[in-house]
Amino acid sequence: MSSETNKQEIVYVSGTFDLFHSNHLKMIKYGRGLGDVLIVGVSTDELVCSYKKPPAVPFEERIAIVEGLKYPDLVIPQHVLEHTETVKKLNITRFVIGDDWYGKYDYLKDLGVEVFYMPYGMGVSSTNLKEKIHDQYSALIRNSDEHPIPEPK
Repeated sequence: MSSETNKQEIVYVSGTFDLFHSNHLKMIKYGRGLGDVLIVGVSTDELVCSYKKPPAVPFEERIAIVEGLKYPDLVIPQHVLEHTETVKKLNITRFVIGDDWYGKYDYLKDLGVEVFYMPYGMGVSSTNLKEKIHDQYSALIRNSDEHPIPEPK
């Protein structure tokens, strides 16, 4: 609890968590260290499809993975990108999201919420993983399909 007000710090971590990887875990663990209660919002397939290609891993599996972690107190579906109502209904005091969204959630500061943009840096991302899998699969197919035709004797 915050020593100044004896008020619980409620942290909300927002994400898609597709192809769950170490940077996802770091962001959730970081959120855990910022407060007393950690709520993780996992974007639904419908929400993700409203602004980019569908996730590789279905929502039910992504939320189950996050629920299996030791850090969150509560894991909820995330249906919208605009989080004013979520902040108000859940009394969120701190909001964490990947730095690819930098600046997009600064409006929450007007509600008294501290906003943290977690740097992914040059490390792993779901997009990078998808590209690597695609490239490796394409090379595998190319190598297996390109071969000399043997003489039938």
